[in-house]
Amino acid sequence: MERTIQPKKLFIASCLALLVTSLSFGIRAGIMNNLMVEFHLDAKQMGLIAGTAFWGFPLAIIIGGMIVDIIGMKRLLLLAFLFHLTGIIFTIFSSGFLSLYISTLFIGIANGTVEAACNPLVTSIYPNNKITKLNHFHFWFPGGIVIGTIISFGFAKINIGWEWQMAVMLIPTLIYGYLFYGLDFPETERVSSGVSTKDMYKALLTPLFIFMTICMLGTAITEIFTSQWVGVLLENVTKSAILVLALVAAVQAFGRSMAGYVVHRISPSGLLLVSAIISTIGMYLLSTLNGSSIFIGAIVFGIGVTYFWPTMLGFVAKNIPKSGALGINILGGLGTFAVSIYMFFMGGYYDNLVAVALPAGTDLDTYRSATAGTPKAAAYLHAQLIAGPQVIRVTNIIPLILVFAFLFLFIYMRAKEKKTVRASALDQSIQVE
Repeated sequence: MERTIQPKKLFIASCLALLVTSLSFGIRAGIMNNLMVEFHLDAKQMGLIAGTAFWGFPLAIIIGGMIVDIIGMKRLLLLAFLFHLTGIIFTIFSSGFLSLYISTLFIGIANGTVEAACNPLVTSIYPNNKITKLNHFHFWFPGGIVIGTIISFGFAKINIGWEWQMAVMLIPTLIYGYLFYGLDFPETERVSSGVSTKDMYKALLTPLFIFMTICMLGTAITEIFTSQWVGVLLENVTKSAILVLALVAAVQAFGRSMAGYVVHRISPSGLLLVSAIISTIGMYLLSTLNGSSIFIGAIVFGIGVTYFWPTMLGFVAKNIPKSGALGINILGGLGTFAVSIYMFFMGGYYDNLVAVALPAGTDLDTYRSATAGTPKAAAYLHAQLIAGPQVIRVTNIIPLILVFAFLFLFIYMRAKEKKTVRASALDQSIQVE
C-alpha cells in the first residue's frame, strides 16, 4: 500500500508530543517545593529526582537515534506515548523518593524518545527549511513551560494539589498518541538520501561535530538547568519565582515563533554567538537583582537562550548532514545528560550553601518544613536568599566560556564560506574560458 505523507498533520502531532515534554518541565518546576516538603526531600534528593528525567532523556534519545532508521519514526513515537502515559500515572500515585524517581525516569525516557523521532521527522518533512522549522517545532518547549507554570501557579493559588497538575498532562498525551497511530511516516532523511551507516558514523568523528557536541553540553546546562531550578533558587528573592520561569519561557516562545525572520538575516554561528553573550548578561542579572526588577533579568536571559537548542540541532543537520538522525540525537542526548550530572552536583552545592548560612549542626529538613512565620522558617528563607543567587553566579561561568567558543565558530564559518565562494568563482571562470 502506498503511503500518504501529510507533513502538516505530522508536524501538529509532533508539536503536541513536545508540548507534553515541556509540560513535564514546567509543572515539575512548579511543584518541586511541594514535593520536597510533602516527602521530606532535601535539595540533593530533589536534584537526583529531577536529574533522572535528564539522564533518562539522553538514554532514550541516543538509543532512539541509533534505531530510528531501523524501526521507523512511527513505532518510536508510539513507544514515547506509552512511556509518557506510564510515567504520568506513576507520578500521580507516588508515595516517596523511590516512586518519584522511577516515575520521573519513565517521563524522561518518553521525552527523549519524542525528540529522537520528532527532530529527524521535522528535518525529513521540511528538508529545505530545517533551521526555521526546528525553531517552530521547539516553540512548543517554552510554550509548554509557560502553560505548565501557569497551571502550577494557578492551581496552587486555589489549593488544587500537585497530583491534579500532573493529571492535566494526560490530555495532550492521549491526543498525540491517537494522531500518530493513524498517520503514515516518511523515511528519515539519511535513509532517503542513500547515505550509508558507515558514512554516518564517520561524520560523527569529524572535528566540527565533536566541537558542537562539547558546546551543546554548555548550552543545555545554561538553558535547562537554570529554567528547571529557578523556582527553588529564587524562591526568596521574589514572591513569584515560578513566574520568572514563565516569563523566560514566554520570551523563548515568542522568539522561536519569529525564527523565520531571524535565521534568514543572521548566520547560525552568528546567532549562537549573540545568544551566548545575551545569556551571560541575563544570568548575571538573575543572580544580582531581586524583587520585581528580577523580571528584567528574566527577559534578557530568555532572549539569550531562545535560539540555543534548535539552532544547535539545525546547524548540525545543515552543515553535517551525513550525521543523520543519530547526529542530532547524540547532540541533544549528551546535552541533557550533562544537565542531569550538573543538577546532582549543584543540588548538593545548594544544600551546603544553605547549611553554612544556618546554625552549625542543624537538620535541614527541620528548617525546610518549619511553619511559616516561625524563627526557623525565617532563618531558612534567609539561607535560600544567599544560596540561590550564588548557584546562578557559579553557573554563569558556562555561557561566558561559550561566548569565546562561538566566536571561534563564527570566525571559522566565515572563513569557510569565503573559501567556498572563491572556489565557486574560480570554477565559473574556468568554465567561461
